[in-house]
Parts: sequence; C-alpha cells; structure tokens
Amino acid sequence: MAKAKSTVFFCQSCGYESAKWLGQCPGCKEWNTMVEEPAAGRGNSTGRGNGAGGSGSRRGAAEPVSLKQVDLREGERMTTHIGELDRVLGGGIVPGSLSLVGGDPGIGKSTLLLQVCRHMAADGRKILYISGEESLQQIKMRANRLGEFSDRLLLLCETNLEVVEQTIRKQLPAVAVIDSIQTMYREEISSAPGSVSQVRESTNVLMQLAKGLGVSVLIVGHVTKEGTVAGPRVLEHMVDTVLYFEGDRHASYRILRGVKNRFGSTNEIGVFEMKEEGLVEVENASEFMLSGKPEGASGSVVSCSMEGTRPILLEIQALVCHSNFGIPRRQATGMDFNRLNLLMAVLEKRLNLQMADCDAYVNLAGGMRIAEPAIDLGVVMAAVSSFKNRAIDDKTIVFGEIGLSGEVRGVSQASQRVSEAAKLGFTTCILPAVNAGQIRTKEEIRIIGVRTVRDAVDLI
Repeated sequence: MAKAKSTVFFCQSCGYESAKWLGQCPGCKEWNTMVEEPAAGRGNSTGRGNGAGGSGSRRGAAEPVSLKQVDLREGERMTTHIGELDRVLGGGIVPGSLSLVGGDPGIGKSTLLLQVCRHMAADGRKILYISGEESLQQIKMRANRLGEFSDRLLLLCETNLEVVEQTIRKQLPAVAVIDSIQTMYREEISSAPGSVSQVRESTNVLMQLAKGLGVSVLIVGHVTKEGTVAGPRVLEHMVDTVLYFEGDRHASYRILRGVKNRFGSTNEIGVFEMKEEGLVEVENASEFMLSGKPEGASGSVVSCSMEGTRPILLEIQALVCHSNFGIPRRQATGMDFNRLNLLMAVLEKRLNLQMADCDAYVNLAGGMRIAEPAIDLGVVMAAVSSFKNRAIDDKTIVFGEIGLSGEVRGVSQASQRVSEAAKLGFTTCILPAVNAGQIRTKEEIRIIGVRTVRDAVDLI
C-alpha cells in the first residue's frame, strides 16, 4: 500500500488543493499562489456537525422541508446602537451570523468591536470577547478610554481553537468576537497559525458554532499589502458579511464599507471619526467631506456619488499645468488612474483642448475612493477649470457619466443626489439632460441639463 503524502499544496486565493506544486492555480487561474501545508490531521475535524445546522454531534441526514414552512422570524436583528454600523449591516446583527471585519493595522478594528460589545452588553446581552493578540490588561486600557462597561462583557485571551469552542458552548453568548482569526490554531493541524489550513479550519468551526448555537460571531481579519484579507480567499466565501475598514490611520476619518452582505444591500458605507474617546459617528458625511473647501479657487468642484442608498457629496480637486518634461505626468488619488487618462483624451478630442503637454493631478478630498462613473463630469469640469484658470461657483454641484463620444449619460438615483445637494445649500445643479426631466423636487435649486461635455464646459 502506497504511503500517504504528508504535505499538500493549497491556493492562497481560492483554497484549491493539489498533490503537487503548480505555477497557476486551476481553480482561480492566479499565478504563484500555491503554498505547501502539512496534510496530517486535516480530515479529523472538518466533518463534524451537520453543516449549517451542526451542533458538534453526529446526527441523521437532514430532511427537506417546504419553502412555505421556513420561518423568517422578522425583527430579530440586534442593534449595536452605532447607527453607521447598523446601516452597513442592514439594520443590525443577525443572530447566528458570521461576519468578517478587515482593515489595515491601527485603523480601529478592535476599537470598533469593543464599542459594539460595550453597547450590546449595556442592553443586558452576554458578550464574549476573545483576543489572541492582546492581554487582558491591554484590553482594559482601551476599555477605560471608551467609558463604563457592563458585567455582561466577558474577556478571554486564548489562541487554542479547542478552548475557544468549549468556552462558546459553555457560555452561550449572544455575540462572540474573535480578534483575530489569523491567531487561532488547532493542535491536530501541524502548520503554523495564520496558514491556509489553520484559517480555513478555524473559520469552519466558528461557522458551525454560529449556525448551530445561534451565536453571532464577529471575526477580525488582517489584510495584505494589496488590501485583501490575509489567508485563503475561501474565508470571504464562508462568512455571511464582509466589512472593510478603510482610511489613513494618521487621519481622523474612517470609512466602513460593506462588500458582502447576505442579509442586506452591499456597497453601503459608514463614516467615523477617530477621537480620544474612540470612534465617533459622522452622521452628515457630505458636510464632513466638504469641510475646508476653498472658496473661489479654480480646479475645485463638488460632485455627488451614491454609496449604496446613501448620497455622498465630495470635492474634486484638479491641477493642470504645463509640463517641463517630454512625457506629461498623470496622477489620480481616490479614483481610477485609467479613467482619468480616458477623460483627458475625451477633452482633447471633443473640445480641442491641448492638454497633451500638461501634467494633470486629480484628488478626491476627504480620502474617499470612488469607482462610480457618475463623478466623470465633475472631474472634467475641475480639469477645465484649472486649465483655463476660471473658478466654478461654490454653490454649484456637478455629476454625470461621460462617454467616449463626449456625450453626458444619465445616472441612477438623480433625485436623491439633488435633494442632498439642496439640503446643504447648493443653488445650482448641472446634471445629464436625461435626468433633468425626471427631477421632481420642492427645494429651491436650479436644474441645468447638459447633453455633451461641450455644453457643460460652456457654462464655466
């Protein structure tokens, strides 16, 4: 009988398993993602329970049920008393859910979850905070800055997954926080904590506990230099909700973005400000993003982007100047670099503006990263304003998508964008002509519809 192979190769992106090393993963087609992991003990613990309904003991095969017999049990979400977080989650934490919170080191992941524990423990719920990175004294020091805590909050410093599992089964908390998943390990697996095998096994055990016991589990995940959660990509597929904490840790703002949510809409964001007493909600994100906007300066225009169901007003800054080098420089902060090159090409071709020998710098003030094409018209207006050195009225807002022919295309949810601008005191709105006829607003704001880029630039 052939001897079983002691090691196998896993793909760090999708978790594909292979008996030999491969340059390209057959599963996700990524290159150089295969890593060698010990195979001993991997099959001893992954088959426990009964999937989503497993409780640790073997049971008979699950019986199919009619769709009409499934009880949704509406109204069971648990509020965190943090409005911005509840917005991203879709109304609160769902019992039995498994959520992943990722972000750069020092961004405030542990602080946010400790604040969640504080509010929910004050409601009389039992909360279990499990830390594999900090001691009890370190957690206490952070807690002292946040305020008073209830006795319903229990702390545990442990990295052994067996001990963590036994504690959760014994205490049966309403919410369990794991900080972080990369520090958890199972003794049966000989690889180091944070490896593909350990992370996948730990997440699988926590998923069975969440679904079987009805315990809501919040997992903290480290991110790589590319900005993705460290470990196998299958980690994000196993959890119910994936939240990313973004922002410069040296700045005051923090943005919590939902990229996956099985219980609500995705692409919702929550805005926080880091202060001495912890993370504070920024309820009016548009006003926060526009704070400090210069008055009467060329190259500055206000645009509007939709983040989920929430309109966000932001300032687009552009600086266009003649280059002293043979190849002009293009730089985009907060938007796609290739999109900037495309818009500059449209200006040269459709408006005959000679920008081929000019450097162009575009910045979305406030640290936001926007991928929506609705800010195209704002970027173009800011670039032309800087190129011609003509300021745009401070009370004017601009949004719209631009095509390669120079046409201004319609955008979704235009009425919400206009209403948000009117609330903040803007008096003029330049938008696609397709959307202009659909606006029905009672606010005092002038609506100007444009069909081409030339029509918009002529308004400057």
